[in-house]
Amino acid sequence: MIKNLLFFTAIIVLISCGDSKAPGPVQGLPPAVNVTTTVVSSSNARYHDEYPGIVAALNQVDLRAQVNGYITGVYFRDGDRVKKGQRLYSIDQQQYEANYQQAVANLQVFEANLVKAKKDADRYHELDKQDAVAKQLVDNADAALAAAEKQVAAAKATVRSVQTGVRYTTITAPFDGTIGISQVKMGSPVSAGQTIMNTVSSDNPVTVDFAVDQREIYRFTQLQVKNQKASDSTFTLAFGADVYPYPGKIMLIDRAVDPQTSSIKIRLIFPNTKALLKPGMSGRVRVLNNTQSIVIPYKAVTEQLGEFFVYVLGDSSKVSQRKVQLGKALGTDIIVHDGLKDGEQIVVQGVQNLREGAVVKPVSGQ
Repeated sequence: MIKNLLFFTAIIVLISCGDSKAPGPVQGLPPAVNVTTTVVSSSNARYHDEYPGIVAALNQVDLRAQVNGYITGVYFRDGDRVKKGQRLYSIDQQQYEANYQQAVANLQVFEANLVKAKKDADRYHELDKQDAVAKQLVDNADAALAAAEKQVAAAKATVRSVQTGVRYTTITAPFDGTIGISQVKMGSPVSAGQTIMNTVSSDNPVTVDFAVDQREIYRFTQLQVKNQKASDSTFTLAFGADVYPYPGKIMLIDRAVDPQTSSIKIRLIFPNTKALLKPGMSGRVRVLNNTQSIVIPYKAVTEQLGEFFVYVLGDSSKVSQRKVQLGKALGTDIIVHDGLKDGEQIVVQGVQNLREGAVVKPVSGQ
């Protein structure tokens, strides 16, 4: 019995030892990942930088009443083109005409008093030469003449002031342009300096204002000094899918950078002979770029936490992940401003299977 037990025990030990010596799976390097690559090179990239812009009139003014009264005449239709000096509104001027006539009458009275005072003074001075009058009377005559002169001067100033009030009862166009929708009607009361009656704005040419980062000041300064011809399409204006058919040019660059936004305002000027552009319209300013740039397929780019990377092929067919700064998208391609150099090879297809230091089996895509 004991011999049989020892025999079976020995068999179990041998079997156990045999199992411990069984070969395990072979541990090797991961296989190379099949990828498509392309060689980075600079090319002539033609594209537009875009900025939000607002159309504005070159000249625009609110028409305000300068005197109190009631509207007695409206001499245009809303939306008309008007000429400089054209009569637009009239305000009841009866009171101002009456004040003017009274001021003129007062002036005439003071002028008559001045004539009398001058004659009296001349007569007393002649008598004084003959010692035929008291010195006090001569002095009184001179004082009366001086007072009469001052009264005439004051009366003339009053006439000018009242005359200005009469003139302000007629509102005229300050320049050639388009007038808007009237804010007052016949019989409406208006208050001096408060009531806005209408707005007149010039419409050809018009301006477009937009802001750029302060780092672009040098670029736009160079564009400003460039001799821009009428056919130069560096600056265009777009509204949705529609592009305004006439190009513009830089009118001015603002005097200072906004410290809150680190941006500076630039003003373009556009022809508007067909009145297609209206003040207040918002669109996109398109600035043409035609430079040598590195352009790569957008599918080569991966994004991680808001940053962009590409896989660059290095020695021993290994790839490394490199951060890049992207620019304008051009269809299925994109401009790279920083991070790549001419001649480097990047992975275009298969990036989803890669990690830092992965070994790849590249196939040139271009």
